Amino acid sequence: MVKTSLILGFLLGSFTLFSQDFLRTEGQSIVNDQGNVILRGIGTGNWMIQEGYMMQSSPSKVSTHTQFRNKLVETMGEERTNTFYETWLANHFTKQDLDFMKASGFNSIRVALHYKWFTLPIEEEQTDSKGTLQNTWLEKGFTMTDSLVSWCEQNKMYLIFDMHGTPGGQGTDSNISDYDATKPSLWESEENKLKLIALWKTLADRYKDFEWVGGYDIINEPNWALDGESYAGCGCKNNDALWDLQQRIIEGIREVDKNHIVFLSGNCWGNNYNSVENHTLMKSDPNTVISFHKYWNSNSDKALENILALRDQYNKPIWMGEGGENSNTWFSDCISLLEKHNIGWSWWPVKKSKMNNILKVVTNEDYYRLIDSWVNNKPLSADETYSAVMQYAEKHKFEHCVAAKDVLYAMIDQTNTFKTKPFKEHTLKESILCADYDMGRDGYSYHDTVSGDYHVDSGGSWIDWNNGNFYRNDGVDIGAHNETPYVGWTEADEWLQYTIDVPNSGTFDVEIRSASEKTAGSLSFEINGNIITNNIKLPETNGLYNWETTKIGNVNLFEGENVLKIRVNEGGSNLLDIRFVTPK
Repeated sequence: MVKTSLILGFLLGSFTLFSQDFLRTEGQSIVNDQGNVILRGIGTGNWMIQEGYMMQSSPSKVSTHTQFRNKLVETMGEERTNTFYETWLANHFTKQDLDFMKASGFNSIRVALHYKWFTLPIEEEQTDSKGTLQNTWLEKGFTMTDSLVSWCEQNKMYLIFDMHGTPGGQGTDSNISDYDATKPSLWESEENKLKLIALWKTLADRYKDFEWVGGYDIINEPNWALDGESYAGCGCKNNDALWDLQQRIIEGIREVDKNHIVFLSGNCWGNNYNSVENHTLMKSDPNTVISFHKYWNSNSDKALENILALRDQYNKPIWMGEGGENSNTWFSDCISLLEKHNIGWSWWPVKKSKMNNILKVVTNEDYYRLIDSWVNNKPLSADETYSAVMQYAEKHKFEHCVAAKDVLYAMIDQTNTFKTKPFKEHTLKESILCADYDMGRDGYSYHDTVSGDYHVDSGGSWIDWNNGNFYRNDGVDIGAHNETPYVGWTEADEWLQYTIDVPNSGTFDVEIRSASEKTAGSLSFEINGNIITNNIKLPETNGLYNWETTKIGNVNLFEGENVLKIRVNEGGSNLLDIRFVTPK
């Protein structure tokens, strides 16, 4: 990973801006005046709607946007809470973030909206003389989207509005939709439905003439037992309530805006389209796209069978509106699969405090202490809470984030190739960290026993593809000792590849530092495809970080690019670094 400011300037000079007409559908393709368009985008995630797992507050059972806000109000008061949210919204996503996305190779952005920035909840609205609820419009939300539309126009990127938090909430997965079980959901309240329709009509009217608005993703991830039984709507045979509401929203949008694409969603987090064949939804508007979401399943053609069948049945484009939260190899494989089938995509999300995003937030320690205090039911003082969350908001500024070049390489450069690329420029002048192996897919730059999470296919639980959860987003298990990354949790048959620049041919000694607590491992070394030494026994050092050096003598390197491959014969050792030494 590298600081964002170091690579932004270079990237911005690499792309030429262009113009075209509105994005639209043409048969099974999304097109503009230049022809077919494959949307390559990322969602803004935690910006306008906070989710517990990204706020890292879920362990304290503060999982939703409103719960987080209420917790702050309870601890430090309304005024300071409002100040925090002003700072949060100003810092979390800016034009610098969008510039970076454009320069990195993305052509679209999916902004996750919460209705509460645009209008009041129905419980707070006034009624007219006939008892009809009014719609109070709040300027804050529209001001933010106005800025975002302007930034997208300047970058020539498509902006897709995503209603992530609907009035009342569209799913029992409250972390996503800010659903409150003590109040009527979107599906249990006609007033909430009317408010959502009115909000979409207002947004469409405001942006109907903007060609860089790519379209409207009208209901994010519905997950509701519309049949009264099926968990999260995944087993629903009859989803007519969902199709009816989307039809009404489209009719409202088309009263003011006939230019923009409308993206449709199924039940069960966007994927259950049962009973749509009995509805007019797929036939009533030609400028609609079938969307689906893809997480934690295989990247084979079979994984797309159902959604491809829908595309053929209704002759409409399909779009993978959300996916991610996995390893680099999963990213490359998934995007390759989608683009092979002419399917655009939007990743999730652009930034958070984990390693599988293009921008990583480095969380301040006092914020961790704040969350721990909530878990232990011993809240910090108002001043301590305010300081912690304000620093956390500051850490989300673009200039304080870390750009994950391995993630970018997986998403942009690796999608149509199996080539590898050095993670860093390696020479013989300095030690090479074992964690600085080449970038590329599993089987090409490295091999690890577990290189992604496919638990949906197996019906199992979450799989951690990187036991250390540090430094890089591959299957290689990387831990940290005094902030220095090392390769750990090694197992037999795993391997790592390093591309090294050698100025002059010569014979060298190779030194590798390792540590083990109980079971020491063994390695083999290859140079340019040739085994140079086999079954190197590593020492038992009686400690995970008691590093000892093992020397391999008489290793021949040739002038120019050399490829070193370290193979694990027996696991159990942590691997820190490698050094090439000219023999005396």
